[in-house]
Amino acid sequence: MARRRKGEDEHENHERWLVSYADFITLLFAFFVVMYSLSSLNEGKYRIMSDSVVSAFRNITSNSESARIISSPIPSIRPQVAPTPSDATEAERKSRAERVKNMAEEIRKVLAPLVADGQVRVTEGAFGITVEINASVLFAPGEAQLGADAVRALRAVAEVVAGAEFPITVEGHTDITPIATAMFPSNWELSAVRASSVVRLFVEGGVKPSRLTAAGYGDQRPVADNLTPDGRARNRRVTILIESRVPEAEVSKPVKASGVTDSILPADAATPLPQAPAEGR
Repeated sequence: MARRRKGEDEHENHERWLVSYADFITLLFAFFVVMYSLSSLNEGKYRIMSDSVVSAFRNITSNSESARIISSPIPSIRPQVAPTPSDATEAERKSRAERVKNMAEEIRKVLAPLVADGQVRVTEGAFGITVEINASVLFAPGEAQLGADAVRALRAVAEVVAGAEFPITVEGHTDITPIATAMFPSNWELSAVRASSVVRLFVEGGVKPSRLTAAGYGDQRPVADNLTPDGRARNRRVTILIESRVPEAEVSKPVKASGVTDSILPADAATPLPQAPAEGR
C-alpha cells in the first residue's frame, strides 16, 4: 500500500463551532421565553410555552435534563371537590335518623297518658316509627267511628307528622271474632274502614293526602294469641307506620334483544318474598 502524502490530508472542518453556537442561541432564547412567561400569572400561556419549549428541546439530546426541568408544570390550585353520592346518602341517613328520633319523642309526649297505660306503643326501627294504638281507645266494639278522646289524641299526632315528608301507612287490625253486619260483612271491611277513618282525620289535621295510605288486614296479622282475652285485645289495634328509610339508588339492568329465549328476569325472581314478622306490624 502506498503511503499517503502530507499534502493529501483531509481538509479540516472549521465550521464545527456553529453547532455549539446554535445550541447556545437556542438555550438563550428559551431562557428569555421562560423569564417572559414567568412575569405573567396566566397559567394557560405558561403551559402553551412549556409545550413549545419541550418540543424544541427534544431535538437537543445534550440538553435533555434542562428541558425536563424547564417543562415542570406550575402547581395549580385544585377546586373543591363536590361530595360523592355515597357521602350525600350517608349524610341524608344521619339527618333522617335525627328527625325520626325527635318525631318519636314528640309523639310519645302527646300520647304520654296512653303510653303510660300501655294502650299505645311507640317504637323506632330501621324502617321508621311504629305507633300501635289499641282499638278500644279509638273505637267502640264493632264500630269504625272515632270517639271524641280518640279524635283529640290523633289530631295531636297529626300536628307532629304534618311538617315532615315521610310516607305514612295506617293499618287496621282485628281479632278472630267474626262480624257480620250490614255495614261490615267481615273483619276485612271493619279493619279497612277503621284505617280510613284515621287517614281522613290526618288529612283534616294538615297531613298531605299523597303521603297517606290506608290498609285493612282483618285478623290475618295477629301480634298476640287470639285464644286469650288479653291476646285478642292486643290484636284489635290500629298501627301507624311512619316510613323514613332512605331509598336505594336504582340500578339499571341490560335488557336482552328481542328473539333471545332466555328470561330477562333474575334467577330468583320466582322465589316468593318472605313475609314480615307479625310482631312490630
